[in-house]
Amino acid sequence: MHHVTTLGEFIVQKQEDFPYAKGDLTSLLSTIRLASKVVNREVNKAGLVEDISGSSGEENIQGEDQQKLDIYADEVFIAAMLNRGEVCGVGSEENDEFIAFDNETSKNGRYVILMDPLDGSSNIDVNVSIGTIFSIYRRVSPVGEKAIIDDFLQPGTEQIAAGYVIYGSSTMLVYTTGNGVNGFTLDPSLGTYCLSHPNMRFPDDGKIYSINEGNYIKFPEGVKQYIKYCQVRDEDTNRPYTSRYIGSLVADYHRNMIKGGIYIYPTTESAPNGKLRLLYENNPLAFLAEQSGGVATDGYQRILTIKPNDLHQRTPLFIGSKIMVAKAMEFMKEFKNSK
Repeated sequence: MHHVTTLGEFIVQKQEDFPYAKGDLTSLLSTIRLASKVVNREVNKAGLVEDISGSSGEENIQGEDQQKLDIYADEVFIAAMLNRGEVCGVGSEENDEFIAFDNETSKNGRYVILMDPLDGSSNIDVNVSIGTIFSIYRRVSPVGEKAIIDDFLQPGTEQIAAGYVIYGSSTMLVYTTGNGVNGFTLDPSLGTYCLSHPNMRFPDDGKIYSINEGNYIKFPEGVKQYIKYCQVRDEDTNRPYTSRYIGSLVADYHRNMIKGGIYIYPTTESAPNGKLRLLYENNPLAFLAEQSGGVATDGYQRILTIKPNDLHQRTPLFIGSKIMVAKAMEFMKEFKNSK
């Protein structure tokens, strides 16, 4: 009988990759695993239980409507981190400020976590795939004290782990600790994540471009020219490419990593710094992309080298197969000064 490797077994097997962690990083990843299963259970009930679906009637700091499940997922992950003690603080897209845990156990935690607890939540009510994105850093403040802002405002190169959970036709947890990317599918009959996608890799090239073309008129000229390039027939480069845009970042990214493609969320006239958050979305996905042979930039520079200066800082994102991203960057450079 073929042995199926569970996520728990895999995490323990890879613990030797982090001799400095003394098992606490392993425990932290296990905490994320558990919290994601709790959120998955509620996501799957969203069409049946009225008090967990729909808008909460409130807005987050970005001015976006918060769904009830946004708040629920945020609370579940924060509670899970607080209860285990490896984490001294949490930064979340749903909260204005970071949360520094004040109990003695947590103040001795050596990690901070940044997260988008429920990416694509506007799609909940129409049963489209959504996800959770997370990023883990070692704290820079002294162990034993409360977390400070500097613990969270670290460049993406300092991440020690990152990943996402996609709640779709099947639920998957995909993560990296800097030694490649592996994907695990939740077996609902067992309630266990099982290794289903070992050593995930971005194809060097692809045929899918993902961008909200409804905003075309607001795009920089370089993006407009790249879209035209994608649409022109050319047998040598297998064009035209196929346009696929779900509107759920995790889902678009996950598809492109498996099939080969590029995801773009550029600056627009209404969002001159881009829309996606550097700390909660772009950095963790960029880490995953680079660990799987892909590339992530803001159109000009590597995402992971950007030094954040605000918890909710936004940047453009060009992420995916390296040949496609390189071509998009050529257009961005050529038309940088065009209006």
